[in-house]
Amino acid sequence: MPAEPVPVEPPPHPLPALTTYELARYRRELERALAGLAGQTPVRGLLQDKLAAVLAEQDSRAKTTGRPT
Repeated sequence: MPAEPVPVEPPPHPLPALTTYELARYRRELERALAGLAGQTPVRGLLQDKLAAVLAEQDSRAKTTGRPT
């Protein structure tokens, strides 16, 4: 029996406007949804693109604050 897909709600604001906590929460939701998908599906590509954008935003913030990545 396949697992139910995990819904991922879009963030309430654009990524740069999210708080650090909201960004981290959104990242966890995307990672959880990707882990629940089997094989290559069109949705997987969309979620991977969204996750890449979140990771880029987190990396940008880390560089701005001087924290190691």
